[in-house]
Amino acid sequence: MADAEYESVLCVKPEVHVYRVPPRASNRGYRAAEWQLDQPAWSGRLRITSKGNVAYIKLEDKNSGELFAQAPVDQFPSIAVEGVTDSSRYFVIRIEDGNGRRAFIGVGFVDRGDAFDFNVALQDHFKWVKQQSELAKQALNPDQGPKLDLGFKEGQTIKLNIANMKKKEGTPGTRPRGTGAGAPSLLPPPPGGKPAPFPLPGEQPSFHPVQASAGVDEAADASVSWPQPRSSAAEGLAADIWGDFAKASGSVSGQAQQNTGWVQF
Repeated sequence: MADAEYESVLCVKPEVHVYRVPPRASNRGYRAAEWQLDQPAWSGRLRITSKGNVAYIKLEDKNSGELFAQAPVDQFPSIAVEGVTDSSRYFVIRIEDGNGRRAFIGVGFVDRGDAFDFNVALQDHFKWVKQQSELAKQALNPDQGPKLDLGFKEGQTIKLNIANMKKKEGTPGTRPRGTGAGAPSLLPPPPGGKPAPFPLPGEQPSFHPVQASAGVDEAADASVSWPQPRSSAAEGLAADIWGDFAKASGSVSGQAQQNTGWVQF
Protein backbone atom coordinates (compact mmCIF):
# COMPACT_ATOMS: atom_id res chain seq x y z
CA MET A 1 0.00 0.00 0.00
CA ALA A 2 1.09 3.57 -0.66
CA ASP A 3 0.41 4.64 2.94
CA ALA A 4 2.64 1.85 4.28
CA GLU A 5 5.58 3.08 2.16
CA TYR A 6 5.27 6.64 3.41
CA GLU A 7 7.66 7.44 6.27
CA SER A 8 6.77 10.19 8.75
CA VAL A 9 8.86 11.73 11.53
CA LEU A 10 7.43 11.42 15.05
CA CYS A 11 10.17 12.85 17.24
CA VAL A 12 13.71 14.27 16.96
CA LYS A 13 16.16 14.74 19.87
CA PRO A 14 19.52 16.37 19.09
CA GLU A 15 21.64 14.68 21.75
CA VAL A 16 21.60 11.17 23.19
CA HIS A 17 24.24 8.81 24.59
CA VAL A 18 24.61 5.09 23.87
CA TYR A 19 25.89 2.59 26.46
CA ARG A 20 26.92 -1.05 26.46
CA VAL A 21 24.47 -3.10 28.46
CA PRO A 22 25.78 -6.11 30.42
CA PRO A 23 23.84 -9.36 30.01
CA ARG A 24 20.81 -9.64 32.21
CA ALA A 25 21.55 -11.98 35.08
CA SER A 26 17.93 -12.57 36.10
CA ASN A 27 14.38 -11.59 35.24
CA ARG A 28 14.66 -8.35 37.17
CA GLY A 29 14.74 -5.08 35.22
CA TYR A 30 17.75 -3.18 33.89
CA ARG A 31 19.65 -0.72 36.09
CA ALA A 32 21.38 2.30 34.52
CA ALA A 33 23.83 2.53 37.43
CA GLU A 34 25.61 -0.59 36.05
CA TRP A 35 26.42 0.98 32.65
CA GLN A 36 29.40 3.24 33.40
CA LEU A 37 27.44 6.39 32.60
CA ASP A 38 30.54 8.60 32.51
CA GLN A 39 31.90 6.62 29.50
CA PRO A 40 29.26 6.47 26.74
CA ALA A 41 30.08 4.24 23.75
CA TRP A 42 28.58 6.69 21.23
CA SER A 43 26.83 10.12 21.18
CA GLY A 44 24.64 11.53 18.45
CA ARG A 45 21.05 12.34 17.39
CA LEU A 46 17.91 10.25 17.92
CA ARG A 47 15.02 10.30 15.48
CA ILE A 48 11.75 8.34 15.63
CA THR A 49 9.98 7.65 12.34
CA SER A 50 6.99 5.52 11.35
CA LYS A 51 6.19 3.55 8.24
CA GLY A 52 2.77 1.94 8.34
CA ASN A 53 2.22 0.41 11.77
CA VAL A 54 5.93 0.07 12.63
CA ALA A 55 7.95 2.74 14.42
CA TYR A 56 11.72 3.02 13.95
CA ILE A 57 14.18 4.39 16.50
CA LYS A 58 17.15 5.67 14.52
CA LEU A 59 20.50 6.76 15.94
CA GLU A 60 22.23 9.12 13.52
CA ASP A 61 25.33 11.28 13.34
CA LYS A 62 24.68 14.88 14.38
CA ASN A 63 26.44 16.46 11.42
CA SER A 64 26.24 14.02 8.49
CA GLY A 65 23.03 12.18 9.44
CA GLU A 66 24.71 8.82 8.84
CA LEU A 67 22.80 5.95 10.40
CA PHE A 68 24.57 4.35 13.37
CA ALA A 69 21.89 1.84 14.47
CA GLN A 70 18.17 1.26 14.06
CA ALA A 71 15.59 -0.40 16.28
CA PRO A 72 12.23 -1.34 14.70
CA VAL A 73 9.31 -1.34 17.16
CA ASP A 74 6.09 -3.12 16.18
CA GLN A 75 4.49 -3.02 19.65
CA PHE A 76 4.78 -0.80 22.71
CA PRO A 77 5.47 -1.52 25.48
CA SER A 78 7.43 -4.60 24.47
CA ILE A 79 10.88 -6.12 24.64
CA ALA A 80 11.96 -3.80 21.82
CA VAL A 81 11.89 -0.78 24.19
CA GLU A 82 12.19 -1.07 27.98
CA GLY A 83 12.74 1.47 30.73
CA VAL A 84 15.22 1.00 33.55
CA THR A 85 14.22 0.62 37.16
CA ASP A 86 16.42 3.35 38.67
CA SER A 87 15.89 6.35 36.30
CA SER A 88 13.40 7.86 33.87
CA ARG A 89 16.08 9.18 31.47
CA TYR A 90 17.44 5.78 30.32
CA PHE A 91 16.01 3.02 28.14
CA VAL A 92 17.12 -0.28 26.67
CA ILE A 93 16.35 -0.77 22.94
CA ARG A 94 16.84 -3.75 20.64
CA ILE A 95 18.73 -2.83 17.47
CA GLU A 96 18.80 -4.84 14.20
CA ASP A 97 21.22 -4.67 11.29
CA GLY A 98 18.88 -6.09 8.62
CA ASN A 99 20.82 -9.36 8.39
CA GLY A 100 19.08 -11.05 11.31
CA ARG A 101 21.54 -9.93 13.97
CA ARG A 102 20.15 -8.22 17.09
CA ALA A 103 21.69 -6.54 20.13
CA PHE A 104 20.51 -4.64 23.22
CA ILE A 105 22.01 -1.24 23.94
CA GLY A 106 21.28 1.46 26.50
CA VAL A 107 20.13 4.95 25.47
CA GLY A 108 20.27 7.93 27.82
CA PHE A 109 18.93 11.50 27.41
CA VAL A 110 20.69 14.52 28.85
CA ASP A 111 17.40 16.28 29.63
CA ARG A 112 14.53 14.59 31.46
CA GLY A 113 12.00 16.33 29.20
CA ASP A 114 13.58 14.69 26.11
CA ALA A 115 13.06 11.28 27.68
CA PHE A 116 9.40 12.15 28.32
CA ASP A 117 8.88 13.20 24.68
CA PHE A 118 10.51 9.96 23.50
CA ASN A 119 8.10 7.88 25.56
CA VAL A 120 5.00 9.89 24.54
CA ALA A 121 5.86 9.75 20.83
CA LEU A 122 5.85 5.94 20.92
CA GLN A 123 2.61 5.82 22.95
CA ASP A 124 0.77 8.15 20.56
CA HIS A 125 1.84 6.19 17.50
CA PHE A 126 0.61 2.85 18.78
CA LYS A 127 -2.59 4.43 20.08
CA TRP A 128 -3.23 5.57 16.51
CA VAL A 129 -2.44 2.07 15.24
CA LYS A 130 -5.04 0.60 17.60
CA GLN A 131 -7.70 3.06 16.47
CA GLN A 132 -7.05 2.30 12.81
CA SER A 133 -7.35 -1.41 13.50
CA GLU A 134 -10.72 -0.96 15.23
CA LEU A 135 -12.06 1.21 12.39
CA ALA A 136 -11.00 -1.40 9.85
CA LYS A 137 -12.86 -4.13 11.77
CA GLN A 138 -16.02 -2.03 11.94
CA ALA A 139 -15.83 -1.35 8.20
CA LEU A 140 -15.65 -5.09 7.46
CA ASN A 141 -18.44 -5.99 9.91
CA PRO A 142 -20.73 -2.96 10.33
CA ASP A 143 -23.52 -5.08 11.90
CA GLN A 144 -21.32 -6.13 14.81
CA GLY A 145 -20.84 -2.60 16.12
CA PRO A 146 -22.87 -1.21 19.03
CA LYS A 147 -26.36 -0.07 18.05
CA LEU A 148 -28.28 2.81 19.56
CA ASP A 149 -31.68 1.63 20.83
CA LEU A 150 -34.14 4.53 21.04
CA GLY A 151 -37.28 2.43 21.49
CA PHE A 152 -39.44 2.46 24.61
CA LYS A 153 -39.03 -0.42 26.99
CA GLU A 154 -42.02 -2.27 28.36
CA GLY A 155 -43.85 -0.07 30.86
CA GLN A 156 -41.72 2.97 30.08
CA THR A 157 -43.54 6.30 29.62
CA ILE A 158 -42.58 9.82 28.68
CA LYS A 159 -43.90 13.09 30.11
CA LEU A 160 -44.04 16.33 28.14
CA ASN A 161 -44.19 19.69 29.91
CA ILE A 162 -45.25 22.37 27.43
CA ALA A 163 -45.22 25.86 28.93
CA ASN A 164 -46.33 29.28 27.65
CA MET A 165 -49.31 27.98 25.67
CA LYS A 166 -51.52 30.68 24.07
CA LYS A 167 -54.98 31.09 25.60
CA LYS A 168 -58.00 30.60 23.37
CA GLU A 169 -60.33 33.50 22.65
CA GLY A 170 -63.23 33.77 25.06
CA THR A 171 -61.39 32.24 27.99
CA PRO A 172 -61.10 34.23 31.22
CA GLY A 173 -58.24 36.69 31.28
CA THR A 174 -58.26 37.42 27.54
CA ARG A 175 -59.34 40.64 25.87
CA PRO A 176 -62.59 40.30 23.86
CA ARG A 177 -62.36 40.87 20.14
CA GLY A 178 -63.22 44.42 19.02
CA THR A 179 -62.23 46.17 22.27
CA GLY A 180 -58.68 46.96 21.34
CA ALA A 181 -57.23 50.23 20.23
CA GLY A 182 -58.87 51.59 17.08
CA ALA A 183 -62.10 49.56 17.42
CA PRO A 184 -65.32 51.61 16.93
CA SER A 185 -67.22 52.24 20.17
CA LEU A 186 -71.02 52.16 20.36
CA LEU A 187 -72.19 55.20 22.30
CA PRO A 188 -75.79 55.64 23.59
CA PRO A 189 -77.91 58.50 22.14
CA PRO A 190 -77.67 61.86 23.91
CA PRO A 191 -80.14 62.38 26.75
CA GLY A 192 -83.35 64.29 25.93
CA GLY A 193 -83.26 63.62 22.19
CA LYS A 194 -85.51 61.39 20.10
CA PRO A 195 -84.33 59.42 17.11
CA ALA A 196 -85.45 60.79 13.75
CA PRO A 197 -87.93 58.71 11.70
CA PHE A 198 -86.63 56.54 8.89
CA PRO A 199 -86.62 58.61 5.62
CA LEU A 200 -88.89 57.53 2.81
CA PRO A 201 -87.43 56.40 -0.55
CA GLY A 202 -86.36 59.39 -2.64
CA GLU A 203 -86.38 61.74 0.33
CA GLN A 204 -83.33 63.32 1.90
CA PRO A 205 -83.04 62.46 5.56
CA SER A 206 -83.88 65.34 7.81
CA PHE A 207 -83.68 65.41 11.53
CA HIS A 208 -85.88 67.50 13.82
CA PRO A 209 -84.65 67.01 17.34
CA VAL A 210 -87.25 67.68 19.95
CA GLN A 211 -86.06 69.12 23.19
CA ALA A 212 -87.91 67.93 26.28
CA SER A 213 -89.03 70.81 28.50
CA ALA A 214 -90.05 70.68 32.08
CA GLY A 215 -93.80 70.83 32.72
CA VAL A 216 -94.91 69.65 29.24
CA ASP A 217 -97.22 66.62 29.35
CA GLU A 218 -97.34 63.71 26.97
CA ALA A 219 -100.20 65.31 24.94
CA ALA A 220 -97.86 68.09 23.81
CA ASP A 221 -95.42 65.47 22.56
CA ALA A 222 -98.21 63.76 20.61
CA SER A 223 -99.04 66.99 18.76
CA VAL A 224 -95.60 67.12 17.14
CA SER A 225 -96.05 66.47 13.42
CA TRP A 226 -93.99 63.96 11.41
CA PRO A 227 -91.75 65.23 8.58
CA GLN A 228 -93.80 65.93 5.44
CA PRO A 229 -92.80 64.35 2.12
CA ARG A 230 -91.20 66.70 -0.39
CA SER A 231 -92.22 65.09 -3.71
CA SER A 232 -95.31 63.62 -5.36
CA ALA A 233 -93.68 60.22 -5.68
CA ALA A 234 -93.02 60.26 -2.00
CA GLU A 235 -96.63 61.26 -1.35
CA GLY A 236 -97.96 58.28 -3.35
CA LEU A 237 -95.58 55.89 -1.62
CA ALA A 238 -96.54 57.32 1.77
CA ALA A 239 -100.22 56.89 0.91
CA ASP A 240 -99.60 53.25 -0.01
CA ILE A 241 -97.71 52.59 3.18
CA TRP A 242 -99.98 54.48 5.56
CA GLY A 243 -103.28 53.96 3.70
CA ASP A 244 -104.89 51.62 6.18
CA PHE A 245 -103.82 53.71 9.08
CA ALA A 246 -105.14 56.90 7.40
CA LYS A 247 -108.50 55.27 6.66
CA ALA A 248 -108.82 54.10 10.22
CA SER A 249 -107.89 57.45 11.65
CA GLY A 250 -110.13 59.29 9.15
CA SER A 251 -113.18 57.29 10.09
CA VAL A 252 -112.60 58.01 13.71
CA SER A 253 -112.16 61.73 12.98
CA GLY A 254 -115.45 61.85 10.98
CA GLN A 255 -117.39 60.29 13.78
CA ALA A 256 -115.83 62.70 16.21
CA GLN A 257 -116.92 65.69 14.05
CA GLN A 258 -120.55 64.45 13.76
CA ASN A 259 -120.75 63.87 17.48
CA THR A 260 -120.92 67.32 18.98
CA GLY A 261 -119.95 65.99 22.34
CA TRP A 262 -116.35 65.19 21.20
CA VAL A 263 -113.55 67.65 20.96
CA GLN A 264 -110.83 67.04 18.34
CA PHE A 265 -107.25 67.65 19.28
